[in-house]
Amino acid sequence: MSYPQTSAATQARRSPEGTGSPRAVQQGRAKQRDAYFDNAKYLAIVLVAIGHSWEPLRDGSRTVTALYNFVYAFHMPAFIVISGYFSRSFDASPAKIKRLVTGVLVPYVVFETAYTLYTRWTDGVPDRPITLLDPLYLTWFLIALFVWRLTTPLWKNARWPLPVALVVAMLATVSPSIGNDLDLQRVLQFLPYFVLGLCLRPEHFRLVRCWRVRSLALPVLAGALLVSYWAAPRMTGAWFFHRDSAQELGAPAWCGPLMTLAGFGCSVVLVACFLSWVPGRRLWFTALGAGTLYGYLLHGFVAQGSKFWGWYDPAWVHGPLGEIAATLVAATVVTVLCTPPVRRIFRFVIEPRMDWAFRREAQAS
Repeated sequence: MSYPQTSAATQARRSPEGTGSPRAVQQGRAKQRDAYFDNAKYLAIVLVAIGHSWEPLRDGSRTVTALYNFVYAFHMPAFIVISGYFSRSFDASPAKIKRLVTGVLVPYVVFETAYTLYTRWTDGVPDRPITLLDPLYLTWFLIALFVWRLTTPLWKNARWPLPVALVVAMLATVSPSIGNDLDLQRVLQFLPYFVLGLCLRPEHFRLVRCWRVRSLALPVLAGALLVSYWAAPRMTGAWFFHRDSAQELGAPAWCGPLMTLAGFGCSVVLVACFLSWVPGRRLWFTALGAGTLYGYLLHGFVAQGSKFWGWYDPAWVHGPLGEIAATLVAATVVTVLCTPPVRRIFRFVIEPRMDWAFRREAQAS
């Protein structure tokens, strides 16, 4: 998931005209936003929410497990690739550091605290400690994005950034001693996708959208889904979570590097297939792509609460009708959470300005 771009109103205030008028806002939005990437981010966040809604339904359902593993093979890699692509301009300047702190680090602190307090209630663990060193639930992505962005200048100056990132990920899979601090296993194992995004250029996205790639994408996706159905009872989908070493997954150490390469190749192909069918024109959900971070951070409260409230307790929910209903509810909830009214309400914690905390040179972004 890429870091949310500055709102159109803010862009208008910073423009040479400085009018902040609706016309200036509209022009700023047209210049700054790309419908294709907004569409991709929205569709990816919908898949994230749907994946979370399927999690309690996997037991006893080979079909749901196959769909779950299939989606997890590419939805977060797609987010991370796009995040890397939009991080190419990060140069550690004061303005960029300010945006990194206010748009990533501050939300991490806020939501790590909020999720800890919330899950004390939903999980019945009243003594769960508040710690910023052990990301809880989906906040791992924020701390990972913070680390990846900080290291962007290093990868931009490396001669072979992607091979080096793959080696780092491979070494992480054989290092159970890394532990849970800052969820470093995920930070390191997902790193190649971020670095891949840094290496991409606009022409690469145009390439995956050509008709030849699109014509191949559908049979590839169908084949991957069949493989996922076959593999569901035979192997764990935890490899796609990238949060554990090979030894922690009960596999010999040498499997870690092999699964890293195999998983990366599989995920990149599926990401390309997904991106090839993302619409490039403005649609009804295009504007929601600017609010994917809101949808990501807020939908977790509903996903966690749904288990506490007993939404999955009725037997019919674990049948085809219930699985379809859970899918539709998840897609609807995350869509609503990406809308402008929700973003206005929660902007103070997800996109705080915090000019008071930074020197004057950091204000000009």
